[in-house]
Amino acid sequence: MKKFISVLLCLAVIITAASFASCSGGDSQGKKIAGIDDLAGAKIGVQLGTTGDIYASDYEEQGSSIERFNKGADAVLALTQGKVDCVIIDREPAKAFVEANKGLKILDEPFAEEQYAICVAKNNDKLTNDFNKALGELKADGTVDKIIANYIGDDTKGKSPYTTPEGTEAPNGELHMATNAFFEPYEFYEGDNVVGIDAMLAQALCDKLGYKLVIDDMDFDAIITAVQSGKADFGMAGMTVTDERLQSINFTDPYTTATQVIIVKE
Repeated sequence: MKKFISVLLCLAVIITAASFASCSGGDSQGKKIAGIDDLAGAKIGVQLGTTGDIYASDYEEQGSSIERFNKGADAVLALTQGKVDCVIIDREPAKAFVEANKGLKILDEPFAEEQYAICVAKNNDKLTNDFNKALGELKADGTVDKIIANYIGDDTKGKSPYTTPEGTEAPNGELHMATNAFFEPYEFYEGDNVVGIDAMLAQALCDKLGYKLVIDDMDFDAIITAVQSGKADFGMAGMTVTDERLQSINFTDPYTTATQVIIVKE
């Protein structure tokens, strides 16, 4: 009987120790990520359907697991909780996330560079061409640079907002823009309104082309489908031109170059 009780006590100690290790995150320290070379075998957090998701998927062949989230903020939360080892996302949203979450940092080494453009349905060459013409004019007169500077850069941030010129009309009806409004500074909420670089640039484009802009917020991975099906006329959401996406949609000329970075715990 004593021997039986001793065995039970030993089992209780083992179970208790295992439970404590699990609850205290004994194996949640994760992998230390100091650079791109450390991504193999890591738990990588990304926003579903983004360029970070596409590029990170290449590491699955090297033993990495990719945790996909509908919002970049959810991926960053998972990082703070130790559920992933790092998050791959655009540099500008990354800055906002790191500023809002103590104990996180952006690695100096960029993960990838990319160009953002507007996506349009393949059968809508007219809108693609109209956008390219208007975009070229807005680049030439400095409007695009001013819009970007309104949100990026300590010296000019907030000082050059675009406003619709007085007397502008919208005789051509509405254009619906599909976006995911959780990607600051490209698109995010101020109160009930979606604002940011993409929203402001879309307004400038619609003003030039004689349309009323309507912004439809949705999950990022639903944007291309919405444009393909005609539920939205175009998509702007910090969207990168890739060969894979070009199989199903068209892109305008790029309007900015962005950098994918890696967020880790300090």
